[in-house]
Amino acid sequence: MSAAAAQKPSTDARNGSAEPCEKPGAGLLQPGDPHRTDGPGKPARDDRVSRMGTASIPMLITEFAIPAILGMLVNGAYNVIDSIFLGQAMGEIGLSAATVANPIMTVFLAIAMLIGNGGNALAALRLGQGRRDEAERSLGNTVSLSIFFAIVIALCAASPPVLDGLLTLSSATDEVRPYAASFIRIICFGFVFQCIGMGVNNFIRTAGAPNRALVTMLIGAVSCTVFNYLFVIRFGWGVEGSALATICGQAISCATVLWYFIVTKNVPLKLRLAAMAPDPKVLGTILSLGLASFVVQAGMAVVSFVINLLLVKYGAMNPIGADDALASIGVVQRVAIFTTLPLVGVSIAIQPLLGFNYGAKLIGRVRKTLWYGIAAATSIGVLMWAIVHLFPEAIVGAFGIKHQNLVEFTVFALKVQLMMMPFIGFQIVGSNYFQATGQPLKSIILSLTRQILFLIPLLFVLPEMLPHVLSQFTSLDAIYFAAPMADFLSIFTTAVFIAFEMKRLGKLERGEIAAKF
Repeated sequence: MSAAAAQKPSTDARNGSAEPCEKPGAGLLQPGDPHRTDGPGKPARDDRVSRMGTASIPMLITEFAIPAILGMLVNGAYNVIDSIFLGQAMGEIGLSAATVANPIMTVFLAIAMLIGNGGNALAALRLGQGRRDEAERSLGNTVSLSIFFAIVIALCAASPPVLDGLLTLSSATDEVRPYAASFIRIICFGFVFQCIGMGVNNFIRTAGAPNRALVTMLIGAVSCTVFNYLFVIRFGWGVEGSALATICGQAISCATVLWYFIVTKNVPLKLRLAAMAPDPKVLGTILSLGLASFVVQAGMAVVSFVINLLLVKYGAMNPIGADDALASIGVVQRVAIFTTLPLVGVSIAIQPLLGFNYGAKLIGRVRKTLWYGIAAATSIGVLMWAIVHLFPEAIVGAFGIKHQNLVEFTVFALKVQLMMMPFIGFQIVGSNYFQATGQPLKSIILSLTRQILFLIPLLFVLPEMLPHVLSQFTSLDAIYFAAPMADFLSIFTTAVFIAFEMKRLGKLERGEIAAKF
């Protein structure tokens, strides 16, 4: 069939213009088809990629989600591992230092996701369209962008005024400041390993090898654990040892990721030097598509800065004290983030499936992938909620908190903050859907609702109001009550966006409008 015969005219209802709309799946060829090609003189698209448009969606989601979820847990384990070893070796002061460093480390994670998720989303869309060269250019420019940001971060770490300003912004007390400064400085110099190791890892899933993607992260986390035990427990190097252990683990993970795209044979995408040449258009698209992921993580960083500020303020007015408040809520924040990571893993797992099928105009498969993803994330959210409520004392004790009053405070804060956990998966998957289908603005708006628009105002307002409404609670208590209230509002907003998107997909499926990506 000719290219012309595979198309039919359709009218874009948004602007009234008539555009050719490619027949759904017209560019998609079955695995094993000897006539498949990605263009003149180009190799056929890999079967592992093509099956994203033909294989059973539940089976694909299961195959991609399990390693993606485990991978996110492994990636999130870095901060948890650091905190556990520092808490066991140094007590509350070690946890407080990790809490002060947490917002800055979250910014680093945001940059890695900005680059990696944006580049991966673009690559998935281009593979769905059968444009392999452009997918490889996305991979190459993602690596180049990672190196650029790593140089900028290293220069910032080498500037004492910049580092001191970050510590002040993160509300470091005089006692905690020197420990946090040592930790952050070392992490900054090793940022290149995190940015490439985590960001480019997503491309391995898009290349149809989710288990390999998991292995590259698992190797890094296991190495980080071993190095933490040696450096912190055995050698007694404290926060410097924990930071060194972290970047050593990330460096090993980074090496395995690059090995896959440079050395491994017969992979759908290769990292080529020519593809690393900066392309302004590709870089702009990567940053626009990755902006939603960046906003999510940057929002977490802003929230962490605000929470640290309020903890120091209201903790000093409470018998617990500022440093113990930092340690306690720092543990709650880490557990909250860690329990959310499997939900993020589901959204990352279905991203290449959504992008590929949306690019191939297989709208029915796009819709089905979204709802299966929401169901999976909701189920995991319920499981995480149950674990936290069944074993809160054991979770808190693992971080080295021993004083009974502080244990009771931390346990209660943990239960309250994760109150909406069964429903958060819907919000995360729904927000990521718009990123995966080339609608970054909607994804950014939804991300902002949970992290910025709702939560930050509540963090400032509730400590002033709650004690007057419910006298049994203090201003310090109000800080962790803000999270479930913000979650409820953001879930409702996401439901409205998804309802309108279902109508748009119906029009797209009927050919009433044309897709823009």
